[in-house]
Amino acid sequence: MSFIPDLSVILAFALATVVLAITPGPDMALQMSRAINYGRSHGLATAAGAMTGIFVHTCLVAFGISVLIVAAPTAFLALKIAGALYLLWLAWQAITQGGGLRIAQKAARAPTVAQSYFTGVGINLLNPKVVLFFMTFLPQFVDRNDPAAGQKLFFLGAEFILVSIPLAVLTVFAAERLAALLVRSVWVQRALNWSFAAVFTAFATTILFAEGRK
Repeated sequence: MSFIPDLSVILAFALATVVLAITPGPDMALQMSRAINYGRSHGLATAAGAMTGIFVHTCLVAFGISVLIVAAPTAFLALKIAGALYLLWLAWQAITQGGGLRIAQKAARAPTVAQSYFTGVGINLLNPKVVLFFMTFLPQFVDRNDPAAGQKLFFLGAEFILVSIPLAVLTVFAAERLAALLVRSVWVQRALNWSFAAVFTAFATTILFAEGRK
């Protein structure tokens, strides 16, 4: 099955996914806010919306990068190098600025579960950092000379969703405790940010040195 990446790639990508998923951001804040203010069903619906957004990002990016591999290999190489530099910038941002977590207050009129779902979709799709992340991160895990590169991108996108789902469910079920921990504990926020920075610095360094040797 040529569309399945090597085990080392699958494990490395899973690790990066876990670090990204547990790092506070707009998706996590929204899921926790809805769970705390309106109940678990709204938190889970918001998480499902975010996963839908990730699926859309994966399809768009995988298709676009697949075309780029065939039509312009040099441009694909440039994208990978730009992606490595972008990952280094994200690592620097995580260390110097931190993440932080803002839990929205309860609105006067409660949304429906469907509205929570579509809000989750919208927050994910309209987040430029998510778009940039998928455009620059996924290419780090494929070889431009691999004829199954496009299929492997879809595989990795599916892996991202499968790994993220249980973490999102756990976040929703532990929303109140996690919110208190992340908001009040500077140490926990720093640990998450440094973990995020370390993982993506390692990936960026690997791709930069790999491309430099070619």
